Amino acid sequence: MKRLFGTDGMRGTVNEYPMTADMALRLGLAAGMYFRGGKHRHKVIIGKDTRLSGYLFESALTAGLCAMGMDVYQVGPMPTPAIAFLTRNMRADLGVVISASHNPFYDNGIKFFDKNGFKLPDDVEDIISEMLIHSDQEWDYPPAHEVGRTRKIVDAPGRYIVYIKNSFPQEHTLKGVRVVLDCANGANYKIAPLALEELGAEVFTLSNTPNGTNINEQCGSLYPEKMQAKVREVRADIGLALDGDADRLIVADENGRVLDGDEIMAICAQDLLSKGKLNNKMLVTTSMSNMALDSFMQERGGSVLRTNVGDRYVVEAMRKFDANLGGEQSGHLIFRDVSTTGDGLLAALQLLRIMKETGKKLSELAGQLALYAQEMHSIKVTHKPPLDTVPEIQEAVKKAEAELGSYGRVLLRYSGTENVCRVMVEARDEKLVKRIVQELVDIVTEAITRIQE
Repeated sequence: MKRLFGTDGMRGTVNEYPMTADMALRLGLAAGMYFRGGKHRHKVIIGKDTRLSGYLFESALTAGLCAMGMDVYQVGPMPTPAIAFLTRNMRADLGVVISASHNPFYDNGIKFFDKNGFKLPDDVEDIISEMLIHSDQEWDYPPAHEVGRTRKIVDAPGRYIVYIKNSFPQEHTLKGVRVVLDCANGANYKIAPLALEELGAEVFTLSNTPNGTNINEQCGSLYPEKMQAKVREVRADIGLALDGDADRLIVADENGRVLDGDEIMAICAQDLLSKGKLNNKMLVTTSMSNMALDSFMQERGGSVLRTNVGDRYVVEAMRKFDANLGGEQSGHLIFRDVSTTGDGLLAALQLLRIMKETGKKLSELAGQLALYAQEMHSIKVTHKPPLDTVPEIQEAVKKAEAELGSYGRVLLRYSGTENVCRVMVEARDEKLVKRIVQELVDIVTEAITRIQE
């Protein structure tokens, strides 16, 4: 069976399969039928980002869930991690987020959290997928008097702000700290500035006027240039760039230099190690993270555990091995002592806490990780033939790996959220990386184009 769910839920272009109103209705029916159980009233939390199509999918999902006897609580535009928190906090059976994260507005997606605030494992998504794609699926509708109701939770932002502020030590404030914040015209456009201001920060906010179509448009974590420039202009202490659903974070130091998720993880791991609070002295990350992290952790008596790409795979490994810090190079950071999923605002507050406690500038904290040179290119594809079945690609990879030796690596993979093939090369020698990655891009592009034709 072809999987409808990628690394972060079901995602695609609006009004094209599978992101259509009828599929969203069936998804509501399928999820409702799978998650209802027991004699209590079943509760679902639904949040969304600021995309125009959020209204469409919210209505369709709500109809399907209510038809299955689930009471739906709508919270409007809220960050993905806020839905995970509210699902736990309100003792709901299910949390639903309508968002395509960092994608442009014409895409949208749907992802689920279980009652404990964790993303669903592959096997549960596959069961729901089977219900979706079978046209003869029989729906176990409840009697008329048991259909669900819809309610709006107007104080949801306040609940999340209190929760997020409680992750910051009571003995500290952000008074005197100048923060540039790029909200990506996304789900955190109201909450993040307010939370930082309530903690005492002077906040210079960018991209906080969503209109339904400008989410992630030349702003946010994928386009940090405006944030960098503003940091230099106002002489801020830190710049923060969120993505559309606010579950990832990219930062800039006081000089405007960008730090990615790997550098943020190194700072946070060092902090926890120094306090003896990094569980099992382990940092969990994905195959995309820089090899410098491995050396960094080894030098400090710790270790790195790598997973497949996708923050939910990081969380699954963290739960399995009782790790409390993990994340992705893209800026998903998971602090499992506080949260069950990536949270850009929470990660920002952890960095600000470390800056406060150490009295160091962000540039000083970031200077400990000597990153390997890393180049990644994305090749657009219409189909995704298994890369290990294409002889010329495998031959090219073996040749590249032999040339890189033990101080470099090659990673080829299809994106789980976009129709692209990622080609990544990493090594200490930057010139060697640039040459090899271009050679591989040419070979992979030609091979996949030939197969697609």
